[in-house]
Amino acid sequence: MDVTGTLSRGMVRLPSRVPLTRMVLSRPIVVIALVAGLSATGLPVLAQQLPTPDQARILLQTRPDLVALLRREIANSGLSPDQIRARLVAAGYPEDILDAYLPARSGRAPSSGTGSDNVADAVSALGLMDSTNVADLRTQLRGRGASLPGRDSSTLGQGLDAPQRRAASSAADTGQTIFGLSVFEGSTTRFDPNLSGPVDASYRFGAGDQLVLIITGDAERALTLDVTREGFVVIPGVGQVPVANLTLGELEDQLYAKLGRVYSGLRRGAGATTHFSINVARLHRNQVYVLGDVSTPGSFQISSAGTALTALYAAGGPTLNGGMRRVEIRRGGKLIDTLDLYDYLLRADGTHDPRLQSGDVIFVPVHGPRVRVHGEVVRPGTYELRRGESLTDLLRAAGGFTADASRQRVQVSRVLPPSQRDTTDRARVVIDVTASTPTAEGPPAFPLEAGDVVRVFRVNERVTRRVTVDGNVNTPGVIGFTAGMHLSDAIRRAGGVKPDAYLDQVLISRLRVADSSRVQLRAAFRDSTGVPVTDIALQEDDEIRVFSVTEFREPEYVVITGAVRRPGRYPYRDGMSLRDVVLLAGGLDARASVSEAEIARPSSSRADGRLAVTQRVPIDSSYLRVAHANGVGGGTVAQAGSAREVPLRPFDNILIPAQADWTAPRSVVITGEVASPGTYTLLTKTDRLSDLLKRAGGLTSAANPDGIEFRRRQGPGRVGVDLRSVLRDPSARDNLLLVDGDSIHLPQYSGIVEVVGAVNAPRGVPWVPGKSLDYYIRAAGGTTRLSDVAHSYVTQPDGSVETVHERRFLPDGVPEPRPGSVVTVTARDPSERGADAIVRLTVLAQIVGSLVAIVALIRRP
Repeated sequence: MDVTGTLSRGMVRLPSRVPLTRMVLSRPIVVIALVAGLSATGLPVLAQQLPTPDQARILLQTRPDLVALLRREIANSGLSPDQIRARLVAAGYPEDILDAYLPARSGRAPSSGTGSDNVADAVSALGLMDSTNVADLRTQLRGRGASLPGRDSSTLGQGLDAPQRRAASSAADTGQTIFGLSVFEGSTTRFDPNLSGPVDASYRFGAGDQLVLIITGDAERALTLDVTREGFVVIPGVGQVPVANLTLGELEDQLYAKLGRVYSGLRRGAGATTHFSINVARLHRNQVYVLGDVSTPGSFQISSAGTALTALYAAGGPTLNGGMRRVEIRRGGKLIDTLDLYDYLLRADGTHDPRLQSGDVIFVPVHGPRVRVHGEVVRPGTYELRRGESLTDLLRAAGGFTADASRQRVQVSRVLPPSQRDTTDRARVVIDVTASTPTAEGPPAFPLEAGDVVRVFRVNERVTRRVTVDGNVNTPGVIGFTAGMHLSDAIRRAGGVKPDAYLDQVLISRLRVADSSRVQLRAAFRDSTGVPVTDIALQEDDEIRVFSVTEFREPEYVVITGAVRRPGRYPYRDGMSLRDVVLLAGGLDARASVSEAEIARPSSSRADGRLAVTQRVPIDSSYLRVAHANGVGGGTVAQAGSAREVPLRPFDNILIPAQADWTAPRSVVITGEVASPGTYTLLTKTDRLSDLLKRAGGLTSAANPDGIEFRRRQGPGRVGVDLRSVLRDPSARDNLLLVDGDSIHLPQYSGIVEVVGAVNAPRGVPWVPGKSLDYYIRAAGGTTRLSDVAHSYVTQPDGSVETVHERRFLPDGVPEPRPGSVVTVTARDPSERGADAIVRLTVLAQIVGSLVAIVALIRRP
């Protein structure tokens, strides 16, 4: 097979005349077929992008044409299964994604089923079954669950993600699925007869059956009897008894005659002293043939109790082209019955499903006229019609109308036969089938033709016979409309008006039928009972709006701020006092001043731009009280003391001032080498570091003042402090004022200077008084090749950082580490060395160039 040009526009472009079998050598066949399949199914595929393994599996399940292409090209490629699997792995696919389509080791063509065929192959190789039984086993194991185009919606969308399932479900609702085909899909035992146990009275025995004869009474015997190929059983002491083609009743008559000659007490009637019973232990199998448009035509061995449906299921059921309304059952070259699968599927009628005999032929012809129905029916789908069936029969097969179907109108889209088409090639027409009155059956028995598409419409979405009452009524909403209804009736059904109803006007919006516009009507109430002054007669779809006096009022509030627990805005109530608002705000907090409060009130006069006026009102300690439980009787709120109640007005702003000198207790923590470490509460706002050290008993002899760690919770974090200067002079600038949350730690003295970074031997070096940074770097083995001494620095014990200070005309200032400090030698980035060299060479080249130019100028005559 050759692939010419572009497989899919905007996706994978192939050179002209490239054999597909050659492409397998560099990329699996599945790539080409599945990319084309993705384009056909609408799945997004970018240029030069391969389908993902999940997309590949979906296409293999839903695209039988691609599966056929894969099988054909695999067979023609000449590659072994292992080679194909290796190329799949190289392309990023699971190695077993095509196992169901690869040839078996025996060299047979790729299996048409799934990997379950390997089970049948193994059984055959071990000799556990003959070829006929293996074929039957293969049919039962073969999965038929993959959804194919036209299959029933019950399996449509399996293996797809959510968007694809929704798309598949939408396709099913349009009636594209062929009704009944899903019955024969999947692995099931729904048509498998019982191979053991009792049989019905119409069952006829044949070669291969196994019977059990039990004799009781004067003699006790249990015999297992096999029906021979010649059609008889051999009973010890009795002889041969023919049973072929006998029913159970006929066989019992034979046994009474044969056994009565041996057992004298065996007879019919109450005087018998010997009795027998005959049962079937195993049924024989019949060889039948299923031909025509079925998924797997051929010869099948089925149970002797099997029927035509059993054989059809063994053959996979009808194909997409197979008919379901006239399945023929032939015996000895004669037509003995016809099976209408719709009788079985729609009415559970199995009267025309005869029990088969060996040699019977089941023939599935090509389907008859098919009509698609979708819309508001219970079971949308494509249905096959028999001669004389009409629209009524189609709707009955589709389950009838749904609850919201419009039964008066059904639309039929029809393709005209060639003889009825005009010269303009208008081949399609739409026919509206209407009924004068709605009935349970819907439209009349309209004759249908092959290819018709029937659509059942939904009823109008518009809700009729209603009015709406909204607004200030007790039960607003939709109310059923009745002829002669007035405004008072609607208000009464809505529960009546609320006490604050606005009486002067009620609005009624009425729909004009002529142009769908609305007109405004008005009414009023006599009083708060909701009785209108003019009781207007209502019409369908009227919308009534009752207003409230409250909704016309601007929301009134008061605001309280300052030293209260929950400052904010609170709704104003008539008669509200200052004490009420304080209670709503959670009461005063500990910093509140209980002497007076300030109330800012909107100014009644806006002269000179004045917005508000203020007044001071007295309050006392009674405002601090809250409700306390007083025994089991509940709680009481303390009444006001000497301070009078202060009435409030809407929009008042209340300020509860705080005490000027009030502050919450502040604490600091001191740890380490002090006499009494712990948490100390500051005594004054001016407490300093020296004051805290005195309260903590001073430093111990092991303390290192240079290593003090002073940390501030809010701010820079660690603060560098020269504690020695503070100890010498309390007025030193490092004697900091303490604030809440400060933390001070005095470490133990350490006579070690730690050297880290780009040195040959990072280590701790004993501190030597007066030695500078260079001494400690040399003591740590000196610098490495990447050291950047110029940027080295010292972290002193108190947290301060000192670096080398370069001077132009004087020696550089090199810091002296103190006990407990850390010397850090920085390192250059290795990639910067080449850049530095290039910069130096560039500068040098510029200097040399300048010198050459100067020399040339000097030598110029």
